[in-house]
Amino acid sequence: MATVSSPCTVFPILTSTLSKPHLAPLSCRTQKRSRVSIITSVAEDREIVPVSEDRGIRLNEVDGFQPSEPHTESDVVVPRLTSSSTVNAIIVLGFGTFAVTKLLTIDHDYWHGWTLFEIVRYIPEHNWIAYEQALKANPVLAKMAISGIVYSIGDWIAQCYEGKPLFEFDRTRVLRSGLVGFTLHGSLSHYYYQLCEALFPFQEWWVVPAKVAFDQTVWSAIWNSIYFVVLGLLRFESLTNIYGELKSTFLPLLTAGWKLWPFAHLITYGVIPVEQRLLWVDCVELIWVTILSTYSNEKSEARISEAASETGSSTSSENSKE
Repeated sequence: MATVSSPCTVFPILTSTLSKPHLAPLSCRTQKRSRVSIITSVAEDREIVPVSEDRGIRLNEVDGFQPSEPHTESDVVVPRLTSSSTVNAIIVLGFGTFAVTKLLTIDHDYWHGWTLFEIVRYIPEHNWIAYEQALKANPVLAKMAISGIVYSIGDWIAQCYEGKPLFEFDRTRVLRSGLVGFTLHGSLSHYYYQLCEALFPFQEWWVVPAKVAFDQTVWSAIWNSIYFVVLGLLRFESLTNIYGELKSTFLPLLTAGWKLWPFAHLITYGVIPVEQRLLWVDCVELIWVTILSTYSNEKSEARISEAASETGSSTSSENSKE
């Protein structure tokens, strides 16, 4: 029987030439199919998320790449030159510069040619002479200025003691305290020390303890009351709140003064002349004003916070009822 050959056997060259492109062997095609199936299965397992514009920006930010886009006016951060701490720093530096300038220029007419040692030596002495001349020319105004400065600095120290940063103090509070010191403490103290000398004109040993006792009972009670009432009025508080605050702090402040002032007033009434007493007292007042201001403003701020919390609780209860 004749054997029939396949066309591929009879015409191998023609078949390879005229047929479709040469296909790989079956084993090769099987391997390719398996690779394609593996890739397809992996692609199906992974979630393909379209990359949006926002996601692209986030990816760029993660990779550390920042696109070079033109900045708009809203993107530019302008430093706040009028912040509270900046204004406070300018005020403090301005007054400090003014004070130092006044102290250093007291001899500006004839200190040319002086050595640095001579300037440092004579400036305190000549400033003291200028202060005494101011006391003789206008004693009440000079003492008012000293008390105003001391009460302002004392309130600033109190705010720093309460935890506020150095240049983030409450300017209104400092102004209130300084205003009380300028208008009331300086003038009233001037006349009080003269009255005290008129009440105790003796030279015996018991006069100094008697003046200290009078100061720490009658005068301290009067001045502490004046300070609290005037500060409350300057804060526009009601008379009821002022009276309650004064009633709750009167005795604690009076007894707190007994821990400081008797020792200081032994020097006040025993050593220092009448006209110079307020300057010495104001130096000690830096400590006392810190205590006074802390007591006064703690009560006021606590009352304000309680009122705010009560208002918030009443508002929340009304909302819950609705």
